[in-house]
Amino acid sequence: MAAPNPLARAQYLLAAHNFRQLPPDGGFEVAFAGRSNAGKSSALNALCQQNALARVSKTPGRTQQLVFFEIPPSTDRFLVDLPGYGYAKVPQDLQAHWQAFLDGYFGSRQALRGLVVVMDIRHPLKDYDRQMLRYAVERGLPAHALLTKADKLSRGAQGNALLAVRKELSSAYGDTVSVQTFSGESKLGVEEARAVVARWLEL
Repeated sequence: MAAPNPLARAQYLLAAHNFRQLPPDGGFEVAFAGRSNAGKSSALNALCQQNALARVSKTPGRTQQLVFFEIPPSTDRFLVDLPGYGYAKVPQDLQAHWQAFLDGYFGSRQALRGLVVVMDIRHPLKDYDRQMLRYAVERGLPAHALLTKADKLSRGAQGNALLAVRKELSSAYGDTVSVQTFSGESKLGVEEARAVVARWLEL
């Protein structure tokens, strides 16, 4: 029998647009980052075995807050959905606000235990992805890269992409960033990713 999924009870708690709106800085948080249309919402939904926990948006860049999901019965375990930008047409003042908010969040948030960076396996390691990984590495936090939409590639192409990304991450960050293939559609790699997140949250 499969072990029960500790993330399955996750539920929406709040969305924060600035520091004052963040929950108290205690407990354990795992943040999820990904460019627009990288498959971050689908990945969160697959990990939590819920269809609509994180809204899957057809409009890139819709997430404009830090969205906190609580994992009952504990009141101090959270998944945090970070705003995803890529080709989202975001005004410069909003970009500056987010840059400052994320700088502060990654620089000072004690509850943060790890970062999952979601990348489309066909277009990995864009500037946004590298910036997010740098945030984690500079803080000494573990990071885990999910190469999503792997079902769109043949098994051989998946393996080649995984090797290429692993090689680049290893040379840039040593062993602080792990990487795997993933598909919310076919459920490839879901249990592996869930185990990483659950370990960081000590669930």
